[in-house]
Amino acid sequence: MTVCKKVVIVTGATSGIGDAVVQAFGATGATVILVGRDQERGQRVLDAVQKLGCAAQLMLGDVADSGFADQVIAHAVKRFGRVDVLVNSAGIIRRGSAVDTSDDDWRHIFEANVGGVFYFSRAAVKAMRKTGGGSIVNIASTVGLVGCSNLTAYCASKGAVVLLTRAMALDHAKDQISINAVCPGAVDTPMLVSAHAKPVTPDEILQRNIDSIPQGRVATPTEIASLTVFLASDEAKHITGVAVPIDGGFTAG
Repeated sequence: MTVCKKVVIVTGATSGIGDAVVQAFGATGATVILVGRDQERGQRVLDAVQKLGCAAQLMLGDVADSGFADQVIAHAVKRFGRVDVLVNSAGIIRRGSAVDTSDDDWRHIFEANVGGVFYFSRAAVKAMRKTGGGSIVNIASTVGLVGCSNLTAYCASKGAVVLLTRAMALDHAKDQISINAVCPGAVDTPMLVSAHAKPVTPDEILQRNIDSIPQGRVATPTEIASLTVFLASDEAKHITGVAVPIDGGFTAG
């Protein structure tokens, strides 16, 4: 896949899917700017991707801050001349029904999961227009396609990401900017077992997810990263406005 030498920005780059996406792009020889909030974890990911021999930088900040989004894109343009790929992987989760979700939780989820995608995409589109196009890949979720109990705010935010993806794809197709969403099901990351209200072990949570998936296993972050890299490659230039489930058949039922 033709990704080599592209300038790539990855939000949520310090753990889970974002970490795997950074490594996957790094392996292609791309220049990668890592965006995250945790210095220690960010440095670990940065060190790992630099060992692959590619250029990489770490920028710390909050994706829900539109000024920070503008700053990251401006830095990439000044330092490397362009932005070819943006991967919006940053996100947070709060579990609960509507009545269990506080105003603060609702706002925080939408600020991070939807606001972050919007702010970074808006800034990236402005830069990509000037250099002939590019690719944006948003990490959404199967729960943005089919819903899930006890995840009201998270489902709503990921559904918003799917529709934001489709709307932006239509707006910017003539700018030669492809905009797609990857919709993972259960993935073997810390988020899968986080924030459960009732006492339950990680092994129990993992098994429940396995039992719900036709293929009988959860995805690895590397699998999500591979799809993300493909959608950002030159071979996928004619793909735009899609939300691709990668869930072992979960949404097929």
